[in-house]
Amino acid sequence: MNVAAGNALMEAVRDALRMVIDPELGENLVDLGLIYDIAVAGDGDAYIEMTTTTRGCPATAYLRDAVHRAVWNVPGIHYVEVRLTYEPPWRPEMMNETAKRHLGVAEKTERQA
Repeated sequence: MNVAAGNALMEAVRDALRMVIDPELGENLVDLGLIYDIAVAGDGDAYIEMTTTTRGCPATAYLRDAVHRAVWNVPGIHYVEVRLTYEPPWRPEMMNETAKRHLGVAEKTERQA
């Protein structure tokens, strides 16, 4: 697989992960900063490292399964491994600006300053 094809496949995986919505926060996992790493090997093997907002998140199994299914459905992906980690621990600052605005985090930060 050439570099352009690899990059396109990586973006397709990232876009698929944007379809996975945290049921409690109502925002996608990529924008929430819950996807720590995406790696796609030339043979179509995808490796995803993710976290949840807390260790005791009741949606952990649901989110992990949803990530697996979303990536598995990307054309060109032949294997998916999802690794759950809590290092580093997730913090609200890891969200992108879109998620912060949606959840009102940016407004709170500005008012505190």
